[in-house]
Formats: sequence, C-alpha cells, structure tokens
Amino acid sequence: MKHDAYKALIIEKAKALGFFHVGFSTATFLEEEAPRLEQWLAHNYHGKMAYMANHFDKRLDPRLLEVGTKTIISLLLHYTPEKQQRQDAPQIAKYAYGQDYHFVIKDKLKQLLLELRQSIGEIQGRAFVDSAPVMDKVWAKKSGLGWIGKNTNLIQPKNGSFFFIAELFVDLQISPDGPIKDYCGTCTRCIDACPTDALATPYVIDGSKCISYLTIELKDADLPSEFKGKMENWAFGCDICQDVCPWNRFSKITKERAFEPHPEFLNLDTADWEQLTEATFQHIFGKTPLKRTKFSGIKRNIEFLKKHS
Repeated sequence: MKHDAYKALIIEKAKALGFFHVGFSTATFLEEEAPRLEQWLAHNYHGKMAYMANHFDKRLDPRLLEVGTKTIISLLLHYTPEKQQRQDAPQIAKYAYGQDYHFVIKDKLKQLLLELRQSIGEIQGRAFVDSAPVMDKVWAKKSGLGWIGKNTNLIQPKNGSFFFIAELFVDLQISPDGPIKDYCGTCTRCIDACPTDALATPYVIDGSKCISYLTIELKDADLPSEFKGKMENWAFGCDICQDVCPWNRFSKITKERAFEPHPEFLNLDTADWEQLTEATFQHIFGKTPLKRTKFSGIKRNIEFLKKHS
C-alpha cells in the first residue's frame, strides 16, 4: 500500500470510531511557536500550572517526545450533549458532562492503531489525549482541521469548537494537509464576553485569569478575591467564550454515548449543589472530569459562588 493510500484508510477507520474530522501534518520543530510559548510563560499566563513550563523542547518537537515519529494525525470528536443542565444552577463546562474523555478517546485511539496495524503491518504509534506536552491545537491547525480563534480555541468552520482534539504520532510518512484561513475577522464577541478579562489580547489567553483555570487547575484553599462577582456562576470550567462564538451555531450534538450526562446531574438545582455530599458527588461525578478537582475543589467553588455571586 502506498503512503498516500494510508490517508484514506486512516480517515475511514477513524470516522468509523466516531471521529468526525482527521488531518495530517509532518512531525517537525514548531519554530513559530517557540517565541510565543516562551513569551506566554514569561508573562506567567500559566499561573500556578508549573507543568506548562516543563519539557519545553519536547512540547515544540514531537520527535523528541516519541522518537521515530514522522506524521502527526490529528482527530476531532464532538462532545456537546443533547440534554443540558439547569441554567439557574452552578454551571459545569459541557465537555465534563459525561465520562472522562481521556479514557474514552484513548481507547478509541488504541483501537485505531490496532486496526491500522492489521491493515498496514507493524507501525510504531503513540496516542495522546490532553495528557502530555503536545500542542494539540497547533497540530490540529497545521493539519487543516480549523484555525485558532481569538479565544485561543480551535474553530472548525462546519462544526464550531465544542470538540475534543486527539493525536496519533506514527512513523509513517504521510502527505500533510495545509492550514486553512482564519475566519474570526473583526469579531470580538469572545473578548467582550469574558468576565475576568482573560482574553485581553486577541489570540492570547491569560490562563491565570481564566475561569476554567480558577475552578479546576488552581489548588488554593480559596479563589482569589479579585474574582468576586465575576465567575458568572461557573463551578467547573467555563464555556462563555465558546457559547458566544458565532461559529458555534454550527456545533453538533455528540453521538458518543459515553459523553451523555448522569440523569441525576441534569436536575441538580443550586440548593442541591450547596448541600452536595461526597457520596453523592462520587455517585454522579465519579467517572467524569470533575474528579480532577475532587469533591473538596467543587465545594470550594460552590462556596465562593454562594458568597460572591
């Protein structure tokens, strides 16, 4: 089988596993990203996420992360659930409604790699799902899957931005797909809507001010007082800059059943959240991304919202 024939095979098998878009880029040093990443870290936009400064070289060159890699296969998977939680309750980012995506998507990638080996022969590959120093949005952009918007999310013109990005590093030489045009234009809805000014500069996010960072990554006993009255009732993550994006009128409902929310979650009101016990938390959210912040983190966030909403 010729290498370009691999592309059609990979796309066919990936779509059969639920991925709606697949792109290819040549594994190389991300020269343009090096100064951007360096400057972002220098401004301390990563806040207390010390791991973001680790493995600088590997983050910029996938061949150092996985020796022998020749091609990055980027894949997209919808996550927007059909049913939404109560709008008057503390809000959870839509990506976290269902089962932890790391495990769901990693299983799909392992299955894809297995099927490729059965069709092509012995190939070396490694799967990544937001779990290693991989600049997933950059590789997806290079693979032609979308452009990185002013809200720093990857935007796909026919599907918006409510999707997961995954990668498969392989030692196959596959012709790359080129990047597509940036269609943000003069729109600044995401910048205008961000209540914490995390998007003060277009295409650059100050992670230390992002509600997702504050409610998930920040492990302090309490949230910074400067964000009193600015959290917009978000208890885990934040979708504001995506909800207001005009391109998300094209976003699709996920077909992945693992991302469907626990039925009891949808009906929780503010009082239920404020009275949430650890047993109930584990029952409803034990297999979701909410376990990252743990019960103590959710209680901290709910208390902050209660005091300062």
